[in-house]
Amino acid sequence: MVFLLLRIPAFVSLIVISLAAIHSETTTLDVLKTEAGLVSGTKSDDGSIAIYRGIPFAAPPVGELRWKAPQPVKPWTGVLKADQFGPSPMQGTPAPFSMWSAEFLIPKEPISEDCLYLNVWSGAKTAQEKQPVLLWIYGGGFNSGGTAVPIYDGEAMARKGIVFVSANYRVGPFGFFAHPELTKESPHNASGNYGLMDQIAALQWVKKNIAAFGGDPNNVTIAGQSAGSMSVNCLVASPLSKGLFSKAIAQSGASFGRSMPVLQQAEKDGERVAKNLNATSLKELRALPAGELLKKGQGMRVIIDGYVLPTTVAEIFAAGKQNDVTLLTGWNQDEGLLFGPIKNAADFRKQAEQQYGADAATFLKYYPAGTDAEASQSQLNLSRDQTFGTQNYTWANVQAARNKSKVYVYRFTRKVPATGEYVKYGAFHTGEVPYAYNNLKFVDRPWEQVDRQLAQTMSDFWANFIKSGNPNGKGVPTWPAYTVKDKQIMLLGKQQEAKPLPDQAALDFLFSKMSGSN
Repeated sequence: MVFLLLRIPAFVSLIVISLAAIHSETTTLDVLKTEAGLVSGTKSDDGSIAIYRGIPFAAPPVGELRWKAPQPVKPWTGVLKADQFGPSPMQGTPAPFSMWSAEFLIPKEPISEDCLYLNVWSGAKTAQEKQPVLLWIYGGGFNSGGTAVPIYDGEAMARKGIVFVSANYRVGPFGFFAHPELTKESPHNASGNYGLMDQIAALQWVKKNIAAFGGDPNNVTIAGQSAGSMSVNCLVASPLSKGLFSKAIAQSGASFGRSMPVLQQAEKDGERVAKNLNATSLKELRALPAGELLKKGQGMRVIIDGYVLPTTVAEIFAAGKQNDVTLLTGWNQDEGLLFGPIKNAADFRKQAEQQYGADAATFLKYYPAGTDAEASQSQLNLSRDQTFGTQNYTWANVQAARNKSKVYVYRFTRKVPATGEYVKYGAFHTGEVPYAYNNLKFVDRPWEQVDRQLAQTMSDFWANFIKSGNPNGKGVPTWPAYTVKDKQIMLLGKQQEAKPLPDQAALDFLFSKMSGSN
């Protein structure tokens, strides 16, 4: 018997069984048939959820496949034992920083270029159930992240009738490196957005294979946070993802009014990196150790490559060429990120006058600086609104104005319970994720009953939306669809209630300056 047609990493083991033991039509979800071969998984502690970790959805992007679109997995014989996460994408060693403790980070190992693996959690008892499917896309600034982060566990959502899928994608210089020679060798005359192509490949895998796991390939939602939310925005805009999903959840991130490099600019950045690495050809670049490339190629991100993204996200939406999907989106109360020194009141006012001129008084009405403490808070609020608020707010307005697919908007306001150095962060960036997917148990915080109740409500909202495109349902407060007239949003805090967006005037002001309309 032939055992395997491709190299399988050490973390995956192989069991050889007789194909006669597999009943393709009535089999339970223990051993399943995918397009590339059979897979087995594990069970939750109570045996009700089938879990498959580390299923390859593309060939390892190493060697000659570094900086190429994801290639098909070669079929294997026997049964692939999918009981461990695949390696996280190549990146630096994770270490807690700022508000993010270890529960928000990938494991320290394994980390590898050979990273294109996905995971599935399913509560379906047979392949005929056709449960709704969620593909989760992680954040990390397009330079870090992975599916093995504890708060991305899918078991709780599987218990709500969702087939939860999470997939790795390439990050940093491995996922977003552009170079003239790469563009030249590409059949699409483009380079750079390999990480987005990985996400699309994962969606294509879902389309072809998820029915075997009890999922409905025609009822797929994509969801992401931070760079994952920006990815969701890009996938909604991309013509390459047409027909692969019908709903989108975007948590704190989009690309309206945000500068994105064009291909030619990104190619020049790639040439600079190559020069710093003393590499004069693609062959030499592809032969470089991953660690060397990682050191010299930091800060790369999504670009306008002319293929995955034909033009800017804003222009695609303005032309009505985006994929028409129902949207749930929002951002957090305290997710302003300041990595430099905070200005005192006098310096902040001076900066406002220099930047906004005659409109400085209006700006300072929304972001006051009467005292140093007030100026400090205003700088955090301004960072929140510029980085996240205006992005997701604009997306909601653009979609609601077209009056086609509905949009639902939230603001996460719960100050995440904490001790020690974490107390000061409040409703911080990423803080909503353990609530939305009912994963508080993975985070070491002094949770209160209100947190457990909020997590139950939020995960019910999310599950309802994934199932039907509407977050409303039994046992949750009424969440009205967002309109440009009423701008009703759901406040997610100690209480969950629908109210008008409290700071829409400030967001309108900022967007007018970003878009140059004033």
